[in-house]
Amino acid sequence: MKFFYSVTLLAILLGSRISAVPPLWKPDRAVPPSAALSELVGVTFHVIKKHEPEKDGYPWLHGVGLALHEGKLYASFGHNKGAENTASEEARGRVSADGGRTWSDVFTIDTGTDAPDLAVSHGVFLSAGGTLWAFQGAFYGKMGRIHTRAYTLEERTGEWRPRGVVIEGGFWPMNQPVKQANGNWIMAGFRAGVYSEKSTNPAAVAISRGDDFRKWDLVSIPTPDGLKLWGESAIIVDGPRVLNIARYGEKAEALAAVSDDYGRTWTASASSNLPMATSKPCAGLLSNGQRYLVCTTTSDSGKRRSPLTIAVSRRGEAEFSRVFVIRPALFPAGPGESNPKCGLAYACAVEHEGKLYVGYSNSGGRSGNHNSAELAVIPLAALRID
Repeated sequence: MKFFYSVTLLAILLGSRISAVPPLWKPDRAVPPSAALSELVGVTFHVIKKHEPEKDGYPWLHGVGLALHEGKLYASFGHNKGAENTASEEARGRVSADGGRTWSDVFTIDTGTDAPDLAVSHGVFLSAGGTLWAFQGAFYGKMGRIHTRAYTLEERTGEWRPRGVVIEGGFWPMNQPVKQANGNWIMAGFRAGVYSEKSTNPAAVAISRGDDFRKWDLVSIPTPDGLKLWGESAIIVDGPRVLNIARYGEKAEALAAVSDDYGRTWTASASSNLPMATSKPCAGLLSNGQRYLVCTTTSDSGKRRSPLTIAVSRRGEAEFSRVFVIRPALFPAGPGESNPKCGLAYACAVEHEGKLYVGYSNSGGRSGNHNSAELAVIPLAALRID
């Protein structure tokens, strides 16, 4: 009988640990509404790619990726002459030699030439060991057999060299890989099928085998029975502890999960105390010790993808405690599109020489993710709150 009670107690204790959700927002203060947010000082804005289908034939654009490599800023995005999530999606991008002020002609990473129904879409970059890698979400037909393909830039010619399928199992990368203290890289994303917020598409991570970027282990983050989510996710790496922040399905709140072993095992994704638009989050740990989350996180935005915000912590703290506006939907000062119905979403961020570069989609008030791609450059000093 004592053994039974001991096992039961252990199960209860383990269960509570597994289901525990760390607070994302500092519990002793309220998340502010949109009207109460402070605007950042010293931010500069640039347009990466205008929405101009009348000139280039591409109405659909989504999912900006960014990287600083060999002194240049690279931006990628998914591009489609047809509708979203169809086989005509392409992985394309531009490069800037002046920090985003001006951009090259559009380059192509892949148009899906391996098969007639192959789509290669938006993804993420990694600059490591003198090589620029691109990891792109790909699928067949209409979101079938989702997987990740890798490419490397041949800098002499500007061409992208295919490195093959590197992650299968439905994994779509959502934020760039982060180097861990154990020597492996970890990349946040999710395991997806045909789009639906009413099905379970769990958050997931891929873990490299050292610096071999053609071999990754896919780890799906557990979800409680009945949890419906479109689990696009971001991570914050702090030693062996990794925090995953994921998009919900129908609820405008962030999901959270934690690993204490470099992303190998996880608590289940569960509701946190932070409201967040139903959109892809972008998160990380700045060199000054602050954590950040780019999305729309206010007490009154609901599912609305504006304003574009950045939540930050104090240096060394685990919870976010302040939210700044990066830019509102109505933005007549420009550059970039201004419309009260603008959706500002699917951000990516990289830090470089005291600045945080944030790329994002801007719908211009249009539907169907007929976006332009834009860039905000934020001085790290503007994010300090201590």
